Amino acid sequence: MKTDKKTIIIVLSTLIIGLLLGWLIFGGTGGAKDEHLVEHQEVGKETIWTCSMHPQIRQNEPGACPICGMDLIPLEDDQNDDIDPMAISMSTTAMQLANVQTAVVGSMDHVKEVRLNGKIQEDERLVFSQSSHVPGRIENLKVNFTGDYVKKGQVIASVYSPELVTAQEELYEAQKVMDTQPQLFNAAKEKLRTWKLTDSQINQMLQSGTTMETFDIQADVSGYVIQKLVNPGDYVQRGQSIYEIADLSRVWVLFDVYESDMGWVKKGDKVEYTVSSLPGETFTGTISFLDPIINPTTRVAKARVATANRGLKLKPEMFVSGIVQAELKNSTDAVVVPKSAVMWTGQRSLVYVKAVSDQGLNFTMREVTLGPSLGDSYVIGEGLEIGEEIAVNGTFSIDAAAQLAGKPSMMNPDDGTSMSEHNHGTVDLSPAYEAFSAIEPISGINPTFKTQLTKVYTAYLEMKNTFVETDAKKVAGEAKDVIKTLKSVDMALLEHDPHMVWMDHLETLNRTIDAISKSNDIEKQRKEFIEFNLVFYKSLKLFGLNNVTTYFQYCPMANNDKGAYWFSNVEEIRNPYFGDVMMSCGEVKEIIK
Repeated sequence: MKTDKKTIIIVLSTLIIGLLLGWLIFGGTGGAKDEHLVEHQEVGKETIWTCSMHPQIRQNEPGACPICGMDLIPLEDDQNDDIDPMAISMSTTAMQLANVQTAVVGSMDHVKEVRLNGKIQEDERLVFSQSSHVPGRIENLKVNFTGDYVKKGQVIASVYSPELVTAQEELYEAQKVMDTQPQLFNAAKEKLRTWKLTDSQINQMLQSGTTMETFDIQADVSGYVIQKLVNPGDYVQRGQSIYEIADLSRVWVLFDVYESDMGWVKKGDKVEYTVSSLPGETFTGTISFLDPIINPTTRVAKARVATANRGLKLKPEMFVSGIVQAELKNSTDAVVVPKSAVMWTGQRSLVYVKAVSDQGLNFTMREVTLGPSLGDSYVIGEGLEIGEEIAVNGTFSIDAAAQLAGKPSMMNPDDGTSMSEHNHGTVDLSPAYEAFSAIEPISGINPTFKTQLTKVYTAYLEMKNTFVETDAKKVAGEAKDVIKTLKSVDMALLEHDPHMVWMDHLETLNRTIDAISKSNDIEKQRKEFIEFNLVFYKSLKLFGLNNVTTYFQYCPMANNDKGAYWFSNVEEIRNPYFGDVMMSCGEVKEIIK
């Protein structure tokens, strides 16, 4: 019995010692390996956070960028290098955070909205000159102010005429020998008729037998007096105009058609237009005539719409705004994309094309050739095919990701040059307005940001006025004030796409205004001013101003006849590119409220 107990104790002791040695030999080492593996996995899963606009920022936790205040985004490894080294990958989560939206490229009705501005004018065919048919002195004007209405046959003036007194006396003498010499009597009456005296007036003379010293002038037509050409006491010759009278029952609407739009507007097009002084009313008409010659000063041709003026609502010199729905000819299979899909750098137009692989989604930048603008979309000449899928929203986020990955982007194209280098020099900015005129304001912009941008605009106006004065030294001084206001704009007040857009704009605004402030050559300053205005226009359209109405004005002869723009706080044209040489060259292109 004692032997069995000893045996059991020995076996249990041996088993415990074996387990202990096994744990020391294998368990400890295995635990170390497991601990190392877990640590390795945790390190491998660690996320690096960076700023989409400042890729030099690297942090181990999310937060705000210390430079611009923008939310940091996770820096993801690009797994598509083996597929396309130029592609940038984005996870579904990243696309949602960046509000990236895509759409399939297709064709659509190729209709362009051509916006026209113009004025109401009198119908030239219904404007008459009321003449004095007898020579003499104006004794009395029955209609003595512009705008008065006259009826046909109404007495509008009286004239003292010595020649007519003599003609009456000849009539009375001829009346005495009427029976023996009727030809002489008829000749005397015919002489009076040549002075537009009616038979009733002549018969009245014959019945009275007394010589009249003053004679009434009767209106030849009905209408409104648009110009009074004489005053009482003036001497007039036979046939001299004393009034201009217009029949306003029909008027002309004359629209300005710029050279860039002439291919879209033609005779017979329907026009829908509104009158600024008649809010809420819409009129329609048909273009009945298009000028065959361009005005050499304004560089526009006139498109005429003749319309009935019921109730005389349409008054000459009223401003009108019209829209022509013009169809693009010979482009039934053209590729059409939304304007939001295109990033325009001044020289290049870019889109991001989406592709799907085993590794996930990726986008590749592609340069396209822009065709005509169709309101809120473009016709693509080259670079895209129907059926391809492209980014139509959040393109700046994709471009920022491409910059972070060191791949071609809008700011850094394939050749390594920057956007500022592409834009440098004289640029034809005429098509640029058409490209950005349809920009819609961004909703929900922080009011403080608008206030700061309004201060930039105020400083800009002072600089623009010195351009009008053609004083390079003053221009440079005012440009320094613009620089100060730009620096005071807090970009952290914007988030996501608006933040990226402002950063993009700010690069050009800072570069051009800095060049203006450092130059004493007015022509070089004006060259930079051209580019500044276009980018500033996009900023004001997108972000808005506080309680300000600004007039975006255009001169087709500036910039070596390529056209240039500027802002003004008044509608009057004061050209900053020519000054006193051609102060009034230009027109209001758009009113931004």
